[in-house]
This record gives sequence, C-alpha cells and structure tokens, in this order.
Amino acid sequence: MRCTKVLSVMVLSLLLIACGQSNSGLIPGTLERDRVTLTAPASEVITALPVKEGAPITTGQVLVQLNNTKQSATLKKVIAVEQEAKITLEKLLNGERDEDIQAARANVEQAKANLAEQERQVTRLTNLVGRGLSTQADLDNAVSQKEVYAAVLDASQQNLNKLIKGNRREDIEYAQAALEAASADVALAQQELDELTIRATRDGVLDSLPFNQGERVSENSIVAIIQASTSPYVAAYIPEPHKAQFTTGKQVTVYVDGVETPFTGTVRWISIEPAFTPYSNMSEEDRSRLVYLTEIVLPEEATSLPAGIPAQIKVD
Repeated sequence: MRCTKVLSVMVLSLLLIACGQSNSGLIPGTLERDRVTLTAPASEVITALPVKEGAPITTGQVLVQLNNTKQSATLKKVIAVEQEAKITLEKLLNGERDEDIQAARANVEQAKANLAEQERQVTRLTNLVGRGLSTQADLDNAVSQKEVYAAVLDASQQNLNKLIKGNRREDIEYAQAALEAASADVALAQQELDELTIRATRDGVLDSLPFNQGERVSENSIVAIIQASTSPYVAAYIPEPHKAQFTTGKQVTVYVDGVETPFTGTVRWISIEPAFTPYSNMSEEDRSRLVYLTEIVLPEEATSLPAGIPAQIKVD
C-alpha cells in the first residue's frame, strides 16, 4: 500500500523544502495504519454484509458473503466422483466374491463333464465307423464338437484362475491414483467454496466496503478493506540532505498534533528510490530537492490514535 499513500504528505514536504523551511528541524508527515485489502476470488453476487463499516473486527470474522450455489454444486459433484473411486479401489482390493468363484468352479466341472462325454462319443463312433455301422461324417462332427468342449473347458479354467489370483497390481495402482486425483479435486473445490466467504485476516477496524449487498463483483475486485489494529506509523517524505540520518531501526522523536508528549518512533522502512525520477547531471542544489518516502512506527502508547493526524519528525 506504500504506493497509495496520500499525496498531501509529499506536497506539504515539497512546499516546506521549496520555502526553505526544512532547516527548522521538523519534517511533516501523517499518521497511517497498515491497510489490508480483501479481494473476490470469483465473479459472484454479494449475498450478505454482516459487518458495518467502522466496526471493530477480529481475525476470521465473516465480512462479505458471495453467492456459493454454483460452487456448492461443484463440490457435491467431485465428492460423488471421489466416492465412486473409493468403491472401485475397495472392490479391487477385496477381490472377487466367493459366490463368483464357486460359480466359476461349477462351470469348469461342467465343461470337464461335457468334454469327457464327448470323448466317449468319439470313441464309440470310431468303433462304429470301423464296423461300417456309422459314417465318417458323423465321426468328424463328433471330433469337432470335442474340440469345442475342450476350448470351453480351457476358457472356464482361465476365468477361474483369474478370479482366484485376484486383480493385477497395475489395476490396483491405477485405481489408487484415480482416488488420489478425486480427493485432490474435492480439496480444491472445498477451498474455492470457503474462499467465497470473505473473512478478516487481521484484527482491526472494517475501513471500507466498496460494494453493496446484491451487487455482482468481478474477480479480483476489492470487496473489503481492513485498517489493522496495530500501532500507527508516520508516513513522511524525507529530504535528500537528511536521508543519511534515517536508517532502518533508528529511533527518532515524533510530534503528533493534539498530543503534548512526543513519541519515540522507530524507522522501519525508507524508500531506495526518490519520490520522483531524478534527471541526469544533478547539482547539489537539485539533489537537495529529492525526497524519500519513510515509515516510522510509533510505540504501543499510540495505538489508540486514529489515522490521518498530522505529525512532525525531528531531525538533527
């Protein structure tokens, strides 16, 4: 949010520098607080705004509710797919039912009996053909039928062996992977559903609700702004001649309008780049016009102070 600071601070600083008042030993600034912006994860209609602007809030509190009908249906769908994958894997792990194995064994026995009976028929017809009591065609037909029964027996035996041995390892691994993918889809759909309920990510004050209930917001649009309840900080533009004094962690004296006792603040950040792009071959006078945005955190005693109050930073 540093790039969105109020420009009045910079303008005031530049005016003071231009008027030669920067040597007074005080640099103007304003009290600011960390601002947290919450955005919409999808284009949906706002169905509820349970908290009013300006109300104190705590982490996790619901601030904006977006319509979740479509996402709820999506979640139910992927849950159903996950359940189907679980059943498939369980079936593969458990193997075939005893009833199916017993039926396969019965088919094998029946095929053996049919083949044995047909073998006896071939033997009988062979004797009859040798005695001239039957034709060669009858014998050929019986031999062909015997081969059919042999093939049926072989297929039945293979099917029984498959049922007894169980499912292939590759099939089980494939089913496990399908279940993991389905579970990941459920987790993702659940997260996307939860994100449609916009919750406070920090304690503080609900600073702004840009949209009204019933409005459709676009994806990534800001739907709530939180002003954190931490100690405020002073945002000021430090002139170039004084920048060397402001290093991260240094303590400085801060005067706040309306507060008699000054505060001891701590520099937490100072911009590397000046507030405007310098031109080349700058003279010493030109460099003195550069200013650098700086943030100075105030102690806990200043927690109750509202943002926007003018302040002044003492420089040596």
